[in-house]
Amino acid sequence: MSGAAGGGGGSSCQGAAAAASCSSAGTPYAAAAGGGAGVAGRLPARVLEHVFSYLELSDLMRCTLVCWHWNNILADENSEVWRSLCNRSLSDESMRSDILCNLPTYRGKLKAYQYALSSHDCSRNVYVKKNGFTLHRNPIAQSTDGARGKIGFTEGRHAWEIWWEGPLGTVAVIGLATKRASMQCQGYLALLGSDDQSWGWNLVDNNLLHNGEVNGNFPQCNNAPKYQIGERIRVILDMDDKTLAFERGFEFLGIAFRGLPKACLFPAVSAVYGNTEVTMVYLGKPLDG
Repeated sequence: MSGAAGGGGGSSCQGAAAAASCSSAGTPYAAAAGGGAGVAGRLPARVLEHVFSYLELSDLMRCTLVCWHWNNILADENSEVWRSLCNRSLSDESMRSDILCNLPTYRGKLKAYQYALSSHDCSRNVYVKKNGFTLHRNPIAQSTDGARGKIGFTEGRHAWEIWWEGPLGTVAVIGLATKRASMQCQGYLALLGSDDQSWGWNLVDNNLLHNGEVNGNFPQCNNAPKYQIGERIRVILDMDDKTLAFERGFEFLGIAFRGLPKACLFPAVSAVYGNTEVTMVYLGKPLDG
């Protein structure tokens, strides 16, 4: 797996990435197309698809900004261009398994990898498996260990799925963290939500956690069911309304946190059980209704 789609560094913020992409206006990419009137802008779609199939994700994103013709060709998210990049960037395991089953397009699968849990922004006691999406916690005693997503958010609406593929232990938390939140601590604690830089839902006892305090139970109903291993939880972040909500299956569980800060917030998880595994898949903009 080349890792070309996801980047090799630590976590970054979406706002910065978007600004970098937009800066391609006025570069040789735009000049070559001449706003669609140049030679490159008039090449047949089949020829352009063949050329595009050799490019990496960052180059393809710039190409979408060159002219309408290029953007229209790359708008087909199941084209040979995106399929070729998927095959080069994603592992065989992730493509063959059901990890990405809720993402019907090749471009969607690539974006999920781009936004996956970071192997560089996590506790030293965890690692991301070769599939690129699953976090494995090593059996280290008296330690709570977490990881952030590769990309954080400052605006827009975003959804991702998280599921545990092993025992939860005494604490298993999903939620959000700023870049300043710690991803490791001594003891078995609810790491996410232990300070003012993170917000978490402990799937073991259904407590909501922030700033070291319990903010009530979630979901807010009598005899709320406990999390079952393998069950996919959908996390919905609305940076415009500053809210964090959760879904289980096709059931909307409600808004867990309101009044989130105007900061770059990252998907995050924390775990305590040895050899447990947690998978996160970014889905994109949540569907309304």
